Amino acid sequence: MTDKGRPATGAEHPICIAVDWGTTRFRAHLVAEDGRLIDSIASDDGMSSVTDGGFEAVLSRMCAVWFGRFPGIPVLMAGMVGSRNGWREVPYVPCPAGLSEIAAGLVSFDIAGGSRIHIVPGLTTDDAAADVMRGEETQILGVGVGDTVVILPGTHSKWAIVRAGRVETFRTFMTGEFYSLLTHHSVLRLLAEPATDDLAARAASRLGVEAAAGDGGLLNLAFHARTGVLAGRLKPQDVEPYLSGLLIGEEIAKAKRLVPPDLPLVLVASGVIANHYREAIEAMGGIVNTVDPERTFVDGLLRIAHHNKETADVRAR
Repeated sequence: MTDKGRPATGAEHPICIAVDWGTTRFRAHLVAEDGRLIDSIASDDGMSSVTDGGFEAVLSRMCAVWFGRFPGIPVLMAGMVGSRNGWREVPYVPCPAGLSEIAAGLVSFDIAGGSRIHIVPGLTTDDAAADVMRGEETQILGVGVGDTVVILPGTHSKWAIVRAGRVETFRTFMTGEFYSLLTHHSVLRLLAEPATDDLAARAASRLGVEAAAGDGGLLNLAFHARTGVLAGRLKPQDVEPYLSGLLIGEEIAKAKRLVPPDLPLVLVASGVIANHYREAIEAMGGIVNTVDPERTFVDGLLRIAHHNKETADVRAR
């Protein structure tokens, strides 16, 4: 990856700008012909902070250097930018769906300066329970495996069943949002203190994972974060990691009942969250391979573009 603003030359000639535009964050990558990331930028200009239809203004400001050096460069986007409250609403594609169906659902339009925007559609299910995703479908296609269960942790974690490269169905778990609610707005926050010791935090997280596998259920076991401190079984610094482990363990336990046991697990995550999920899955008897979320996002965008007639010249890896 180059220093910000350095011109791309030779093998680093860019073919597109790849944008992951979520509810709270904006991320963009300048992508080379061979799929490498030449440069990257990020900000807190998520969809929820863009007012008065100012999406083009945000994009132009954030990518001004790139647009100046490479006029007319195409822009591939995925995420909440295609939602009802986004730049342009892109209809969901019903599952099962693969590259062909998702690529056919791209919505494209021009902006000032000559660049053309292409926004990826999200996915929806209408089987046992209606569900939706935006952005994760691109990462799933970027994983590039035939038959698997793809796990995408986050505020709203996704577990997707993929066969022959097509997303059959998926389920959403509000793990990250529940963690925020419990640690910021519930009675459990009153005895909590910030974790300062990594080893102690990991031990408390493991206690939460083990608790999730037992009896009592989430509504009962969450309260143990308070009673555990009162009884001296937990320290105030253990409350948040215990709740994190409990919620992740609850997600994994319930999700494993909904996905085929014969399919391998692929975790799209990095850093601390990847470690937490991997350790929890292994503690519950599973095996998981981890892939980089940024790489899978860009690879997914390139593969989708390659299957759309208008964007087929944007080569896939």
